Order: sequence, then structure tokens, then C-alpha cells
Amino acid sequence: MPFQKVDTDDLSINTIRALAADVVNKANSGHPGAPMGMAPVAHVLFSRFFVANPKNSSWFNRDRFVLSNGHACALQYILLHLLGYKLSLDDLKQFRQLDSLTPGHPERGHTDGVEVTTGPLGQGFANAVGLAIAQAHLGAVYNREGFDLINNYTYVFLGDGCLMEGVSSEAASLAGHLRLGNLIAIYDDNHISIDGNTAIAFTENVEQRFLSYGWHVLHVNDGDNDLEGIYNAISEARQVTDKPTIIRLRTIIGFGSKHQGTHGIHGSPLKPDDTEQLKAKFGFDPKATFHVPQKTYDVYSDIARRGAKLEQEWSSHLHSYGQTYPREYAELTRRINGDLPDGWENHLPVYKPSDAATASRKLSEVALTAISPYIPDLMGGSADLTGSNLTRVKTAEDFQHPDTKLGSYKGNYIRYGVREHGMGAIMNGIAAYGGIVPFAGTFLNFVSYAAGAVRLSALSRHHVIWVATHDSIGLGEDGPTHQPIETIAHLRAIPQLDVWRPADGNETSAAYLVALKSKNTPSVLSLSRQNLPNLEGSTIERASRGGYVLREVSQEDLTIVSTGSEVSIAVEAAGLLEKEGVKTRVVSLPSWEVFDAQDVEYRLSVLRSGAPILSFEALTTLGWAKYSHEQFGLDTFGASAPFQKVYARHGFTGPNVAELGKKVVTFYKKKGGEVVSPLISAL
Repeated sequence: MPFQKVDTDDLSINTIRALAADVVNKANSGHPGAPMGMAPVAHVLFSRFFVANPKNSSWFNRDRFVLSNGHACALQYILLHLLGYKLSLDDLKQFRQLDSLTPGHPERGHTDGVEVTTGPLGQGFANAVGLAIAQAHLGAVYNREGFDLINNYTYVFLGDGCLMEGVSSEAASLAGHLRLGNLIAIYDDNHISIDGNTAIAFTENVEQRFLSYGWHVLHVNDGDNDLEGIYNAISEARQVTDKPTIIRLRTIIGFGSKHQGTHGIHGSPLKPDDTEQLKAKFGFDPKATFHVPQKTYDVYSDIARRGAKLEQEWSSHLHSYGQTYPREYAELTRRINGDLPDGWENHLPVYKPSDAATASRKLSEVALTAISPYIPDLMGGSADLTGSNLTRVKTAEDFQHPDTKLGSYKGNYIRYGVREHGMGAIMNGIAAYGGIVPFAGTFLNFVSYAAGAVRLSALSRHHVIWVATHDSIGLGEDGPTHQPIETIAHLRAIPQLDVWRPADGNETSAAYLVALKSKNTPSVLSLSRQNLPNLEGSTIERASRGGYVLREVSQEDLTIVSTGSEVSIAVEAAGLLEKEGVKTRVVSLPSWEVFDAQDVEYRLSVLRSGAPILSFEALTTLGWAKYSHEQFGLDTFGASAPFQKVYARHGFTGPNVAELGKKVVTFYKKKGGEVVSPLISAL
């Protein structure tokens, strides 16, 4: 259908521009420039193409919209308000205020209609790739002839800053390889960043860059006025089914302001006289604030009604699908509801102490192999370390465009390539789509590459699982460049993120049990390269509490607490101490965060008063003071050698830990007085 301009188009666009100025002005904080410059493309997209029902923002087949340049969120909030989401005009007036629904950058789960949390530039773009992957996968799995149930588009707005960030390059490269024809990116090419004109730092040819990635590339040279050009570009993008599309949209930042086209309008409110001349220029009362003409509301109400009607038709279509394909319908609706299949946990492997010593990365593979047939929701991957992370089960199929003959969109395993940051941000998008639990692997040390994405996983409460192998100096010969020392302390410091460092098979199964049941919490599983013995006293049930007493004695002289590959060394040290008459308990603490969530009575029974507690881990000691009186760990980088020699060099042996334990016991006996659990504190 050719573009037909209506008399309310200009009114609606100018309403958005004036509101953007008012929203930022009232807060005296924010970014008015991009919302004013992108008002035309936003209006054309939402009025002509976008499919959603504002009265049910969780409708599964809605189009997804991502504002990767999240500082422009005044634009998104204005659109959500006009469309009738749960965002009032008063909410717009509370922009960037405490406890408002309109925070300084969009937050998933906080504001109705926001799909993903954006602001750190480039993250939203990579999230959009994940959203597109999820749609392609679920559509391939569940769509049938005559039932094109899952066919939505993902649209993403982005700016120069997004394209400068490396995460966008990683994600764009993979999206091009995967030929994601359901992904449409609109690049606000306004030539301005905070420091000034992009001529000072960003002069690459973006169109040629994306052509090299395998994208379909379009441009509109007058994004301020050429509504037909914008319409035609989006329309063409929707017709290209074997490539993602990027539309380079040339705009003037802060269009209408006296400072349009300069970095002065990027992140500062308009002055009063500028605001008044802007409104007068667009035909509004220059003194009125937060004014929305009824005709603009009517336009967006019509869009909302269109979306509600489309959802009603889709629901009827889904019902008919259920009558024809009852098994697929039951599975799809279960996944849409975010529920895992009943009884999957009964298939988790259980171990005995007599079972062979095995690396926890291998134990992870065994667990995934056991449960994957019962959880079709799982979608795995690795950053080019599949053979090391052991994340691909034998029955998996690669997620690839079918024409490549390397797999299909039904595939449940993604070859992310050496793109850890992109992988993390893409997993966030997959999780945000719904119906899929993504997991992916890399070395623990290289999760650092993806720190920005991991942090947003936690902030957004995405159900994402990292399989982080080679988790200490125990990886051996690769040396200090690959041996993580500080990484796990960083991850443990992130709120709303569960970090697991299992010591054996049962603890690894417990990590998967809790990680998969924690729908609103991302998890990192820190796993060993070297073999670990299966421990006497470990069970899935006990380990699932995050910490437990592995070796109990009464009237102890010492408790040793540890995690992962060092727990068996703690058990060895306790045995040596016992021979010398030093009664020693051993506590395994595979997940600090899960342990902290237990009731205080239980926690104090594990790390109890009465005797000193010594922690040790082949990582930094940072954070251990919360759980122990004395700490032993690494304050330096590792070394390149067989892991046994590296452990011995740094004192991570049973005899040395036993010697340290004796020193601790002697010190506290000489000191005298009651030894109180470190968990007992004033705050």
C-alpha cells in the first residue's frame, strides 16, 4: 500500500516534539534532542506498522520495540502514554523523579510496554538481535501450514553511540550471518554525540559496514520531513526476509530548537524562550505545557484499537491451532506462561562418593544431557568454546539459517563465535522475548568481556544462565592471562545475580536445579577444568540451599569453609587436623547469594559461633570476611604450569591448609573470649 499522508501526521509529530521539550524541562534533566529529531520516524512506525495491544502489553505475538539509544527515553514514554499503556500524563511530569514510572533510562519490568532495559549504549541493539532470534526459533518450532502464529517483527532505534560500542559490532555481525529478516534497525544519523560533532571521532561509512555484515541497507536523507521516504524504507525492510535491515535516517537533533543540530541540545533542557518559540513554530500555545491535542490522542487510540483487534484475531487463531495441534498448543502455551515442564528435576543426575572424580564442566554437560530432552525451553550456545565448555548436548541442532545447510531455525544451539559481550546481550534479548531459557558458555575469565550485559541481566531479572568454565588457577597451563582471580568477586558483588561454584556432581545438579527454577534471577555457574571427587555428605537437596555443613563434628576447634575445587582440599585438611586432635568442621558454600536468602537460624547453624572459621578459595579473598574470621586466597596472578604445581606454589594443598588451620586455632585460643559467628553483626 503506498504512503498516504493524513492531516494529523504533522500535528502528532509536533505534539511529540513539544512534549519531549516539556518532559525534560520539568525534570531539568534528560535528553530532548533525539526525541525531537526522531519524532517523525517514531510516528510513522507506530501509526502505520507497529502491532501491539497497549491494554495487554504481554501479548506474545506483539511486535517488539527497543530504544537502544535509551537516553532518548522521553520519546518512548511519550509514545507509551499516547498509545494508552499504563503511563499517564502525570507520569510524564514525574520524569526522572524518585519512584516514578519514567526513570532516566527505560527499565524492563518497571514501565509498562518497555521490552528491555537500555541506556548503556549498544546493549539494546544486541538485545534486539536476541529478540529476533527468539521469534525465528519459536516460529520455526511451532508454526504450521495455515498457522503462522509467531511472526512478529523486532524494531530497534539506535544512535551513533550505539554503533561506536563494540557490542553492536558483535551482535550485528552475528545477525547478518544468521540472516534475521525479522529485524529492522533504524539508525538516527544526527552527527552529534556528547563531545560534539561525530567528525571528531566517528567517520566510518556505516552503510558499507553493515553491507559487509550481510545486512540489507537503506537510507532516508531527510528524516525530519520525508514521511513518505520513511514509510517506504520500513515497508521495503519488511519485505526482505533473508537479511536484517538497517535504515540510515539522516535527522537534525533537536529539530525546531534554536540550537538544533548542535551538541548543546543533546543532553540539556531547552531554555524558556527556546521552548516558547518551538511551540509557536509548531502551532501550539507557547505558554501551555504538557498539552496533547485531542486529535493526537484520537490517532493513537485508533492505533491501540487496531492492535487489540489483531490480538483478538490471533487468540482465535491460537485456539484453532490448539484443536488441530493439541500437543504443540499445550507446550507453546506452557512456554508462553513461563512455566517449565512438570517433573524435569527428577532427571537431574545424582552422585555417590564412589563415583569417579570428574571436572565440574563435564558434570554440567552430564546434567544438560539428562534434562534437555525434558526442557525444550533450553537454548544453548558458546563463544567459540563448545569443546571446552561442553555446552552442546549430542541431540542438539545448530540454530542457523536453513539455506546454509548448517542447521535450521528450529535449532537450539547458537554458535556465537568469539563474541562474549554480544552473546550476553543477545541472551538477554532471547530471555526477554519469553518461552526460552538461554544458556551459553565461555571461560569464567572471559565473562569479564560481557560484564555490561551480565549487569543488565541482573538489573532486568532475565532468566539467563552462564556456563563459566576453567574457573581458577586450576586451568593450569594457559597461565595467568586465562586464570580468573578477581572475576568471581565482581560477579558476586552484582545484586540480583546468583553465582554458583559447585564442588562435585550433586552440587552441580543443585546449581542447575536452582538456576532453572529462579525465573527472575540470572545465574553464573563457575566450573572447573580439573577433576573433582564426589564428596561424602553432599546432596542436591542440601546444596540447593547455597551452603551446608559437609563434615560435621561437635565442639569443634575450627570450621573451614570453601567452594568449588577447594572443598575437597578442605576435607583433606580437616582429616589431617583430626589426626592431630583438632576437631574440624567443613562447610561448602557453593552460592553465597542463595545461602544469604536462607533463614537466619539455618545460616547460623551452618556458620555457627563457638570456634573460628577459616575460608579459603583459589581466588581473591575479597568478600569472604562476611562468612569467616580468617581468609586464605590469592593476592596475585597465577602461573603457567600443570595445575597441581600451580596449586602447590600458592599453598592450596591439604597439608598447608591444615597448617594454616592450626595457626588460626592457636591465635583464637590465645586471644580468648567468645568467638561469635561472622554472620552476627550490628547492620
